[in-house]
Amino acid sequence: MQGSIVGLFAAPEGGVPKPSVKTLHIVESGCIGDKQNDTKHHGGPNRAVCLFSHEVLQTLQQEGHSIFPGSVGENILLNGIQWANISIGSQLEFDQVVLEVTSDAPPCRTIKDSFLNESSKRISVKIEPESTRWYAKVIQAGVVAVGEAVILN
Repeated sequence: MQGSIVGLFAAPEGGVPKPSVKTLHIVESGCIGDKQNDTKHHGGPNRAVCLFSHEVLQTLQQEGHSIFPGSVGENILLNGIQWANISIGSQLEFDQVVLEVTSDAPPCRTIKDSFLNESSKRISVKIEPESTRWYAKVIQAGVVAVGEAVILN
């Protein structure tokens, strides 16, 4: 299944929303220029990159949530990938980079402003598994760019 990158995000000072960037250099420890303020719950080799679906984001907007690209801490926003097909062990292949999904990214209090009634659990894997964000580890490091194709394996 092929999709594309519609947004890349990195926050040099940490926190959300993450500002948009045109390219993202991804290494084993994470995304260059993206600081993690809470390293107990975010970042590190098994949570190096946070992935989210553009289609899910649009659905949430249609439901009235104030979510927007970068507001829930994702590093890569993808379009054209059937989000329900992603699970632990799924691999995403970009031009230079290969990522492997390691876990869901549980919603935390810092993203509550993106949701009606501060209900960030709307993207919890326990409640809405097809709407969750995913963490991935880096199999092959490199640079990704907005507009680049991605293949889900």
